[in-house]
Amino acid sequence: QVQLVESGGGLVQAGGSLRLSCVGSGRTFSTYAMGWFRQAPGKEREFVAGIHWNAVTTYYANSVKGRFTISRENAKNTVFLQMDSLKPEDAAVYYCAAGETVFSLRTMTILGSWGQGTQVTVSS
Repeated sequence: QVQLVESGGGLVQAGGSLRLSCVGSGRTFSTYAMGWFRQAPGKEREFVAGIHWNAVTTYYANSVKGRFTISRENAKNTVFLQMDSLKPEDAAVYYCAAGETVFSLRTMTILGSWGQGTQVTVSS
């Protein structure tokens, strides 16, 4: 199973940008679909974005479409989430996870366990 470590969170003003990174271990990283999720206080964890193993297919939640971009560098076992035009409602702990497919990630079906996440705070 792949183990994942997220980083890149922080405090940003509304309208600003952040780039999250998720580094995975294991030689099979490049065979997994990867996804980003978030959980705000008092809310359920939700799917944000997913990317196919070959980086061709991506999918976004409607709430972030046009503002967030997911990408990956398989040679570095890393997946990124570029977040632009951030809004206060984007504030949450962000997690990455591996999945069989982008579709399975959209249904919150992941492989392995969740990482520790990275906190994103957006001030208005």
